[in-house]
Amino acid sequence: MPTQGEMNIDERRKYLGIMRRRYREAGRTEQSHLLDEIEQVTQLHRKSVLRLLGQSLERQARTVQRQRTYGAVVDDALRVIAESFDYIAAERLTPNLPWMAEQLARHGELDVIPSLIEQLDQISVSTVRRILQRTRQDEPRLLPRRGPENANQATRDVPMRRIPWDETRPGHWEADLVHHGGREARGVYVHTLQMVDVATGWSERVAVLGRGYLAMKDGFLRVLARVPFAIDELHPDNGSEFFNAHLRRFFGEKVKDAQLSRSRPWHRNDNRFVEQKNSSLVRAYLGDYRLDTVAQTQALNAPYDQMWLYYNLFQPVMRLCEKVYLHEEDGTQRLRRRFDEARTPFDRLCATDAISIDRGHVLTELRRATNPRQLRKEIYTALDHLFALPCAAPGSTENVLETLATPVLD
Repeated sequence: MPTQGEMNIDERRKYLGIMRRRYREAGRTEQSHLLDEIEQVTQLHRKSVLRLLGQSLERQARTVQRQRTYGAVVDDALRVIAESFDYIAAERLTPNLPWMAEQLARHGELDVIPSLIEQLDQISVSTVRRILQRTRQDEPRLLPRRGPENANQATRDVPMRRIPWDETRPGHWEADLVHHGGREARGVYVHTLQMVDVATGWSERVAVLGRGYLAMKDGFLRVLARVPFAIDELHPDNGSEFFNAHLRRFFGEKVKDAQLSRSRPWHRNDNRFVEQKNSSLVRAYLGDYRLDTVAQTQALNAPYDQMWLYYNLFQPVMRLCEKVYLHEEDGTQRLRRRFDEARTPFDRLCATDAISIDRGHVLTELRRATNPRQLRKEIYTALDHLFALPCAAPGSTENVLETLATPVLD
């Protein structure tokens, strides 16, 4: 990292861009003086300066990624030290790593070798932050923890589990909520309710304004009206938007034959199928933009309706069919994954008895009558319309009831 008063890479390239114009317009003698000046300012070798002046100064993406500087020993040490500090921010943690490592070593909590102390002394704040983001997903909450009396009562009788990756029977659905609050998650804004069937890859998406009971109920009703096969299990995370008295009552009425399960706390990979679709079918299209109006909610449901047809009937997906641990000669293990032949979720569904013959014929005719290339263009046109809509004015209030497909009866 650059020391105080030293240029970083971006500053150096900006300076070289300014000096390059002077260098090209100067005579031979003046060019030599300019090179001396650039060498002194940038602390670069003369040949490096000449090379940079003769090429584009735009920074290029890496073609070969750097190898990790800090290995598993540092990762393990950071886990223990961060826990001992009650998971304080990386800016506060990093300068205090060496002495805390020695302190923990004195009490038998950590095995310390000189090379570890040396690495902890030179590791940067950004590297510590990245390592902690990777290693802390399974760690417990910060102190003070919520007591049993404050726990969400609606989850008490809901079993925690993970739907097996090799589930073959359609109807086991992972559910999640994607936030579209932008950089500031304030006020009421749009969310995407997404559900993914583990066995077939069939996906459902609905945009809702806010995550209150009426919005969530309306989103589930839209899914139930459209999904072509039964919901045997509904598996969301532990969020209160899914588990509250109102929705529990709603699930008991509308999907009363379905099993309700939930992820284990702090195990993000328990909903791995829907999390992957959150990235590829929601964030890839919408990014991190803020959406917070009735018009934006309705405009987002338009491409979601088209994506329902495009991704379920036309987009082949590959499914993991085998996981084998291979034993290497050096004693380590390597996981080898094998995937089956890519097929659309609809074709996978039709290979089972989960869909009725009549509904299968209807969807077959719908696929036959649809131009997938034109459908793809229509999706992007609908997204362009969405992004052209303004966000809500500061201080204004949007009427969530205007987004509901099912009207609220007095």
